[in-house]
Amino acid sequence: MRNIIVLCLFMISLNMVFAQDFPGVNEVRGIEIGSIVPNFEAQDQNGHNFNLDSALKDGPVVLIFYRGFWCPYCNKHLEILQDSLSLIETYGGRVIGVSPEKPEYLQKMSEKSGTEFSLLYDEGYRIADKFDVNFLPGKSQLFTYNTFLGAKLKASHSDESQRLPIPASFIIGEGREIVWRQFDTDYKKRAHVQEILTALKSL
Repeated sequence: MRNIIVLCLFMISLNMVFAQDFPGVNEVRGIEIGSIVPNFEAQDQNGHNFNLDSALKDGPVVLIFYRGFWCPYCNKHLEILQDSLSLIETYGGRVIGVSPEKPEYLQKMSEKSGTEFSLLYDEGYRIADKFDVNFLPGKSQLFTYNTFLGAKLKASHSDESQRLPIPASFIIGEGREIVWRQFDTDYKKRAHVQEILTALKSL
């Protein structure tokens, strides 16, 4: 009996250590303008491979982090970007969405929001970590997301940590340099199309 109690206490303490390894929403800052990001690859909702270096040969990449198909603010934001996609492309930008959701959930998002641009599966949160936008929501938030919004975070992500990205936006220019960003820990505040266009015009 004593051994069982000791084992349970050990497992609880181990879980606490792992949980402490993940930053909270107010601990992430997002990479700054002028930073050089490493190259990365990921699969999109259609099973196509995206490579940052290859994409940048055709012009700047407008990288949009979003939380998931279950997030009404994310759906609305992607819809707005889709509505202005041709205008963004006129100024040389290529819009790419990034989420920790598996490809089948990316498909759901694409169908719900009507997006025609690529949505990338950020397996293992590797892209979000590179951009310092990855955090662990509080327990009450997770309960709301999973219970009321149907997020299914443990099933839809590559692990059960239930981490999420700050819904930040970055423009990546020549040499993988961050030339513009919108970063706000308030998930309701997103990048405006006009801000993106202004940034692209200045390149």
